[in-house]
Amino acid sequence: MSEPWWHTPFRTFQTNLREIDAGLDVESVLDAIEDYGADTWLLSVGGIIANYPSELDCQSVNPALAERESGDLIGDAVAAARARGIRVLGRMDFSKIDARRAEANPQWCFVSPDGAPQLYNGYRSVCPSGEYYQSKSFDVISEVLGRYDLAGFFFNWMSFNERDYSRRYWGVCHCEPCLAGFRAFAPGVEHPRDPGSPGYRTWQRFAAGVLDDLTARMRAHVRSLAPEAGLILGDRADITFHEANNAVGRPLWHHATAEAVSAARSGDPARPVFVNAVSFVDMPYRWAGEDPHHLGQYLLQAIAHGAQPSTYIMGGPADSPFEALDVGRQITRFHRDHADVYAGLTSTARVALVRTSATEEIERRTSEFQGCYLSLVERHVPFDVVRQHRLDQVAADRYDLVVVPDGGALRPEEVSALEGVLAAGGTVALTGDSGWSEGALQLAGDVATQKAVFATEESVRSLHLPVGENEGDLTPVVGGFAVLEPGPQARSGWHAWGRALYGPPEKCYGHDRTGHPGWVSADVGPGRLVVLPWRPGLVYREVGLSRVRDAWVATVLEQTRAEGGLAVGTDLPEQLQIVPGRSSAGPVIHLLNRSGDASQRFVQPLPIAPGTVRLRLERDPTRARALVAGVDLNWTREGEEVVIHTPQIGAFDVLNLTGA
Repeated sequence: MSEPWWHTPFRTFQTNLREIDAGLDVESVLDAIEDYGADTWLLSVGGIIANYPSELDCQSVNPALAERESGDLIGDAVAAARARGIRVLGRMDFSKIDARRAEANPQWCFVSPDGAPQLYNGYRSVCPSGEYYQSKSFDVISEVLGRYDLAGFFFNWMSFNERDYSRRYWGVCHCEPCLAGFRAFAPGVEHPRDPGSPGYRTWQRFAAGVLDDLTARMRAHVRSLAPEAGLILGDRADITFHEANNAVGRPLWHHATAEAVSAARSGDPARPVFVNAVSFVDMPYRWAGEDPHHLGQYLLQAIAHGAQPSTYIMGGPADSPFEALDVGRQITRFHRDHADVYAGLTSTARVALVRTSATEEIERRTSEFQGCYLSLVERHVPFDVVRQHRLDQVAADRYDLVVVPDGGALRPEEVSALEGVLAAGGTVALTGDSGWSEGALQLAGDVATQKAVFATEESVRSLHLPVGENEGDLTPVVGGFAVLEPGPQARSGWHAWGRALYGPPEKCYGHDRTGHPGWVSADVGPGRLVVLPWRPGLVYREVGLSRVRDAWVATVLEQTRAEGGLAVGTDLPEQLQIVPGRSSAGPVIHLLNRSGDASQRFVQPLPIAPGTVRLRLERDPTRARALVAGVDLNWTREGEEVVIHTPQIGAFDVLNLTGA
C-alpha cells in the first residue's frame, strides 16, 4: 500500500443529514462542495438512521429513501462523487437507538445510577460497553464496506454520555456490562454515580480504556475490509478528530482550536488532525449561522497548525445560506490552491507549553495555562502545546524549553520525561504547584525547599513581587504563593514584599522586603530548572498586567541555553501571532492577525502595517513570498538571521521561503 490518502492535504465538507434529506440532489451538493474548495464529502451513512437499504435489524432504514428512484442515497452519492474525483467519508452515529430496538435489547443501553434509561426525543442512548457498540457496529461497517467504496469513517459521539443534548446530567452508566467491566478493572472500588463520587477518576480511566480499545479494534476492522480506508476518531485512530464549535453560555477561549490541534500534533506529528468547523452558533441553534470572523478563525487556526480543514452544515447547502460560509470558502480554497505548502507541514517551535492533566481546581489551572499561552503568543515565542500525560512520548531533545504551568504533582513517567529534557540540556520551568508532591520538589529536590504555602485568597492579599523594570511598581500575587528556601547552588530573584494592612487608607504602609523569592533557578546537569512558586499566567489572564507577562517570559528565556534565542525577532505588534513550520515547500510561517479577538467574539481585525521578521536560517531562500498578498518579499542576510520584510496583513498571511 502506498502512502494513505490522509497523509496528504485534504479538505472536507460535511452534510449532517436529517430523515427528510433522503431525496438529496447529490449532483447539486457536489457542485457546492467543489465550489467551496473541498475534495472530500462527509456524508451521513448509518447508525441511528441508515441512508441505504440496510438488511441489518440493528439499524432503522430511513423511510424517506422511498423518494429516491434508486432507494439508496449512499449508492447514488458515492457513484456521483467518484465521477468527479471526490472521496466520500461515512458519518456513523451509534450513540442512539429507537424505542423498539431498545425494548428488545435493553442490555445495549445506558442505565442511570437510579436504573433509568437515558431518553431524548424518543431515542435511547447506547453504552459503549454493550453489545451494540462492541459487536453490532462492526456488522454495520462490514455491510457498508461490502457495498460502497468509502474512503473512511467518522463516528459521532462515541462516548459514555453522562449528559444529553440538553446538557442534562444523567450520571455514570450502571448497565450490566459497565458494572462487570468496572469491577474487573478496579476490584473493591465502588461504582461511582457522578464526578463527586470517590471512584470517579478511576471510572474515567476505565471508560477511556474501553473507548481506546473499541477505537483500535474498529480501526483494524476497517483496515481488514478496506486497506485504503481511514478512521477519524481519537488518538488510536488514523486521524484525530476535533470539532471547533461555539456554545451559548460558554466563555470563549479564542485559541481553543489552535490549542487542540497543537496538542494532538505534538503527541504524534505523523497523525493528521481533522478540524470540523461548525458553521452555526450552537447545537440547539443549528439554523443560526456563526459569525464570519468566528468561523474563519476555526479554519485559520486549523491550517496554521497543520490540521486538515472541514466545514459542517445541517442538511444540504441550500439549507444553510450563511454569510460565514463565504469566509470558510475563501480559506478552504486557499488551502486547496497551496496544497504543496501544507504537504507535511509540521511545527518548528522549540518551546513546549504543557497542558495539565489535573482535574481538581481546574478553573485556576486553566487560567494559569491560558495566561501563559497568551504571554508566549504576544511576546512572539512560538510554542507547541503538549498534554501532560503524554510528556513521556516527546523526544527529550525536541524542545529547548518546557513550561509546565500549575500542573500539580507529576506522575513518575512525567518526572522521568522532564529529567530527560534536563539531561538533554533543555530548560524546564515550573509555575504554581507544578512538580511539587507533599511539599517536596519532584525534580532536583535540592534546588529549593518549600517552607510554607499561602493557598487562600486572604493569605496572599496585599502580597507583592517586584516584577518588571521599575522595582517600585509592584505586582500583586494572586492565586497562591509558596515560600521557598533556595538550595546552595540556586539563583533567585523577585523577593516578595510582605503583607501589610491595605485598609483603611490611613494604615496602608509597612510593607517590608522578605527573602521569599518569586523565582528560583539552578543548573541540573547540562540543563536548567526554573521554579516560579506563584502563577504569573493567572495574574496576566485575570488582572491584565503586561509587565507580568513581559517579566516572566523574559526571565525564563534568559535561563535557557538555546542558541539564538527562542523568541522571533520582529517589529510587528503583539497582536500578530507568528506560527513557524516547515513543509515539503520549505519554511512556512503563518502570520495571524489577532487584533480581532474581542470579548466573547471575533471581529474584523485591523490591518497590520508592514514590518520585519527575523529568522535563523542556515541557507538563504531562493524566493520569499507572501501567499495571501501574492507578492515576492525583500529579504536580507544579517549574520545567522534572514530578515524578511512583510506586507500589510489583513486577517492572515503565509510566508513561504523556497530553498531555505
